[in-house]
Amino acid sequence: MPKIPECDRCLLYAQNPHIICVVHPTGVDGNSCLDFREDPNAESVEPWEPEAATYYNGELILQPNQRWTREEQLELIDTHPMFTGKCPQCQHEFDHDYTAWVHWDCPECGWMDDSV
Repeated sequence: MPKIPECDRCLLYAQNPHIICVVHPTGVDGNSCLDFREDPNAESVEPWEPEAATYYNGELILQPNQRWTREEQLELIDTHPMFTGKCPQCQHEFDHDYTAWVHWDCPECGWMDDSV
């Protein structure tokens, strides 16, 4: 039977394995129900979320393994020319169309990007 996630929190939910609810005994067609009524007594259950995973649109997505720690990632955002537009060593400003660049080597001081 096509039961949607909201059914468990609905006043009309039958709590029966053979009937979904009094209005839609066999379930609803689609991803939502126009007759949904929030049950104030329903238990609010947070979905379990393992480490290195996140829910997106109700689906659990595993995050890829990161080669940098969280602190290293934040430092990269604060200093890398891709985000700042400037060389982290000499503060030379790159051209304004720097968002399409792949290699970030500074022509002034010789700093070379080794993050790629």
